[in-house]
Amino acid sequence: MGQKLKIAGWVAVGALAGALTTVQLQAVARGSLAPLPLEELQQFAAVFGMVKSDYVEPIDEKKLITDAISGMVSSLDPHSQYFDKKSFKEFREGTSGRFVGVGIEITMEDGLVKVVSPIEGSPAYRAGLKTNDLITKIDDTPVKGLTINDAVKRMRGEPSTKVQLTIFRKDENRSFPVTITREEIKTQSVKAKLVEPGYAWVRVSQFQERTVEDFTRKLEDIYKENPGLKGLVLDLRNDPGGLLDAAVAISAAFLPDNATVVTTNGQLEESKSIYKAAPEYYLRRSGNDPIRRLNEVSKGAFKKLPIVVLVNEGSASASEIVAGALQDHKRATILGSQTFGKGSVQTVRPLGPDTGLKITTARYYTPSGRSIQAKGIVPDVWVDETEEGNLFAALRTREADLEKHLGNGQDEAKPLSEADKAAEKQREQEREAARLRLEEEARKNPGGRLLPEFGSEKDFQLQQAIKQLKGQPVQVSKTLSERKEAKPEE
Repeated sequence: MGQKLKIAGWVAVGALAGALTTVQLQAVARGSLAPLPLEELQQFAAVFGMVKSDYVEPIDEKKLITDAISGMVSSLDPHSQYFDKKSFKEFREGTSGRFVGVGIEITMEDGLVKVVSPIEGSPAYRAGLKTNDLITKIDDTPVKGLTINDAVKRMRGEPSTKVQLTIFRKDENRSFPVTITREEIKTQSVKAKLVEPGYAWVRVSQFQERTVEDFTRKLEDIYKENPGLKGLVLDLRNDPGGLLDAAVAISAAFLPDNATVVTTNGQLEESKSIYKAAPEYYLRRSGNDPIRRLNEVSKGAFKKLPIVVLVNEGSASASEIVAGALQDHKRATILGSQTFGKGSVQTVRPLGPDTGLKITTARYYTPSGRSIQAKGIVPDVWVDETEEGNLFAALRTREADLEKHLGNGQDEAKPLSEADKAAEKQREQEREAARLRLEEEARKNPGGRLLPEFGSEKDFQLQQAIKQLKGQPVQVSKTLSERKEAKPEE
């Protein structure tokens, strides 16, 4: 391992209004560089000179170069990114699970900021922001034309300061302003409870610095009160990922000692790694090992306890590492729907004291050698999100839907077969039906929750997971099927 895990990094997807994304953090001294393409660099210098001298108004040289770097990096894939001074600071703050902002997970849609979900208990959550809300203005600045990082910067600020967001709610066909007071957001990444005697539910919503400690303490508490546990549901639905070492540690809580959790492979030698269920692969510093403590408290019960892992289209990256490891080692039944499919690793390389480059350096593979990139984890048991069917999952974006996404590197994308085309046509019809259903439900119950809360008594997939643990019949999906990466039509 050596230096490779000294600073653990993010393996995630999406962006928070606290800039939580992807990565394995490494500072690597490069001994040699490939020969530079001098002719192309001369052309770049010529264009730079023409823009500087001929453009209609003066141009800031530093901004011009920064924009050129950003454009070069963003053209690679959806997850590579150049960090300027402010975004680099925000990124490093984000790994702690604390930041000052409004508290929403966001993405971009049609040039606008789209709310993926408000963080529970955050100012945005209390202000009533909803999934799929579009932010059209931040204070007096139109969002159209901003990058997602620019939008994040504008929503973040000092504690107790205010920001006004103009919201367009599509299902209500109206725009309205919301003034939100910024505060420090402390994301709670682990929830747990006893669903019924003998069966526990633990939800990990993101892999952060405190996740492993919180995870083990909650399991310890459950075990102390209920030493006769018969089964556990590990809920990774809508978990976008996070710290790689946290994912390795959570896997180690259930796997045999030294079992392979994940491997990575890329061009550079340091990108070729194997991560195992052992302290040296997930502890950042010597000292307290929460996983060992959990095993001692529970007398190794969690190494043998039957497990069901709940996943869906929003389960990505680090959560896919956990699901894939438990699936390959046959330590858990994976239940739900096909996951997001982000199987790439990004490395952050500092470019100076306050800027950095996040660049895709490797793909990761499950213990059996499967690449999840643009494919995801295929569940062992397909289950819809509600008893009435898969109501809104068809609207969710996956890695394979992203422009310029990295290929699988294992299974060559092929033109879809007739059966695959028919399945895609069916999915398109389901997407349209889901859109119409979403609009209708929102009209009937404005501001209401459209799907039951994870872990609630009405959580259909959780009910099916408990049945799976009990050996009872599970209501499997009649419509869900594996999505394959298609070769683009020429």
